[in-house]
Amino acid sequence: MNTGKIIETNRLYLIPGKNSRDDEAFIKMLRQDGNFREFTGLEFKEKYLEEFRNYFERKGNCECIYSIYRKNKKDFIGYVGFHKEINFEIETKKLKSEKQIKILNFVKDNEGCTIPDIEMFTDCSRAIVNTLIKNGYLEIVEQKVERNPLETKNIENTSNLKLTKEQQEAFDKVSASIDYNEYEEFLLYGVTGSGKTEVYLQLIDKVIKKEKSAIVLVPEISLTPQMLDRFISRFGKEQIAVLHSKLSIGERHDEWKRIKENKAKIVIGARSAIFAPVKDLGIIIIDEEHDSSYKSEASPKYDAKEVAKKIARQANVPLVLGSATPDLKTYYNSKETQKITLLELTKRANNSNLPKVEIVDLKQELANGNRSMLSFDLYQAIEQNLKEKLQTILFLNRRGYSTFIMCRNCGYTVKCKNCNISMTYHSYENKLKCHYCGYEEKVVTKCPECGSDKIRYFGTGTQKLEQEIQKQFPQAKTIRMDVDTVTKKNSHEQILNKFKNEDIDILIGTQMVVKGHHFPKVTLVGVIAADSSLNIDDYRATERTFQILTQVARKSRKRKLTRKSYNPNI
Repeated sequence: MNTGKIIETNRLYLIPGKNSRDDEAFIKMLRQDGNFREFTGLEFKEKYLEEFRNYFERKGNCECIYSIYRKNKKDFIGYVGFHKEINFEIETKKLKSEKQIKILNFVKDNEGCTIPDIEMFTDCSRAIVNTLIKNGYLEIVEQKVERNPLETKNIENTSNLKLTKEQQEAFDKVSASIDYNEYEEFLLYGVTGSGKTEVYLQLIDKVIKKEKSAIVLVPEISLTPQMLDRFISRFGKEQIAVLHSKLSIGERHDEWKRIKENKAKIVIGARSAIFAPVKDLGIIIIDEEHDSSYKSEASPKYDAKEVAKKIARQANVPLVLGSATPDLKTYYNSKETQKITLLELTKRANNSNLPKVEIVDLKQELANGNRSMLSFDLYQAIEQNLKEKLQTILFLNRRGYSTFIMCRNCGYTVKCKNCNISMTYHSYENKLKCHYCGYEEKVVTKCPECGSDKIRYFGTGTQKLEQEIQKQFPQAKTIRMDVDTVTKKNSHEQILNKFKNEDIDILIGTQMVVKGHHFPKVTLVGVIAADSSLNIDDYRATERTFQILTQVARKSRKRKLTRKSYNPNI
């Protein structure tokens, strides 16, 4: 019968040396779970129990403990055997291999080491470790370890800031619903930099003081590390649980368990966090509520905002939707139907001015002989920023190098065999990729239709933009952030921290660079091909374009935002 003892996964402990073959059956039992095992009366008949006890005591390196327990209304007798200490030096002298002795000595001095630790510090292969395990010198045992994705974050504590008049009015209205335990839906409509997050923090602070919990949804938690840092600085790591797809399975399991056991009062995560098993829910907050990522296109399909409404109504708690560019449906329901209470923040918290926006028509640039991806004004602005040691963000919502490949002889375009969508060329991997299903294939050098070698690359992606910037500004330090560069765990945060802390001059990226980041030294943002998203096959294309351009506009702090457009009427 397994006693349920748990020790750490992939950790090695010494057992008291190699045993003779006569002991093999007993030692096998003793190794079952951390050097001990309980044997039931089903495995050993009662007439053998005394002989079993005598065997252990006669060996002199084991003790035997007698116990009786009940199972299915019947008594069963069991024994638990434990190894006693034996002379480690004598056992190691039996070994002829120096590497085996080296490993055993290392494990002895570093109890609880892992196999990778042994390989790294002893310069021995895993095969030698496996031999020692097979011969009974080492044993792999398991131990439960709490995995906390926030463990490495060390952030100074902060206190509540004084709210502006508009912030206080918004706080008071939501606070009334919390006090009366009433369901009400609010739209916190604030311009960029108006302090919506501070309102969230103080509302959650009130909920926590009432010994209740809060759910905060963000479009993608791995893209918003700075918002997470603000919550940690205010409430500490112990009260916060994080749920999103970039966590490992083990981390998600542990976070889910902490929430269910009511150890974490604040749940922050992407859309799936709305299903977190919180107890005594006090408020639900959905930041950037306009973002399309709150809808799940994969099965099971659901809209996190609709689920949040249902949960908030059942729990009689307020639901707060926050955005600088709210969904038109949400805004209509707040202005016209009054189904949603509108809370407006019309001024920036520090009373700073919104950045200046310029629109550049590249058709005129082309007529003037400029065939570059950058307009003359944008080139000059980047050059000025470099001289003043300030930072620049260049936003292009297309990744890869070229958006499609075509044969100039017959007009054939390489398309995905699954989606019938144009394949995108990625120069660094030298592959064609489908950005819808992920299908990849080698680069086409000859047209499969006519056999011509007149294959040409059209369109622009972030890889091509990066090469162009390196060519025109060789002295500048650049970094790129798109799906291709953030495949590893925590790579989003690493790139953003590198841009912020290591004097990187220019950040090039897709819409990842516009979500939830604050960079004090960024004074210029350039949007390449700003009108391209107007032509996608979505009846809300104009709304989406306005939202994303407004979001990227807030990144520029002091000077101006330059947008490049092929359409002078955007």
